[in-house]
Amino acid sequence: MGRQRSNAQLDDLVAQATVDAYGDEEQLAGLFTMMAEHLAVPFNTVVLGVEVTVRKVDLVPGSQIVAVCARGGHRQAIGILDLPLPTPAPEGAEWIEAYRHWGP
Repeated sequence: MGRQRSNAQLDDLVAQATVDAYGDEEQLAGLFTMMAEHLAVPFNTVVLGVEVTVRKVDLVPGSQIVAVCARGGHRQAIGILDLPLPTPAPEGAEWIEAYRHWGP
């Protein structure tokens, strides 16, 4: 994922995303908002040996953030934490790291 960030840097990102959030669901929404705003999409990556294009991120209410991947006419949502990122990682990938660090 490129440069590894320290726990303090990740704590700062989480704090930015969750500053006015109460409870896990609002914190998740805050992290999703930052990821949706800052993660540069579309980008290509490889999932199970197949190249896919990540078109956007989405929030499954009360659950998780997913990457909406496409190949040809097919689309599949994959949990963003399960998504292998390309090298170099896309701009804004630090928000995926922050989400992993936050972990509900």
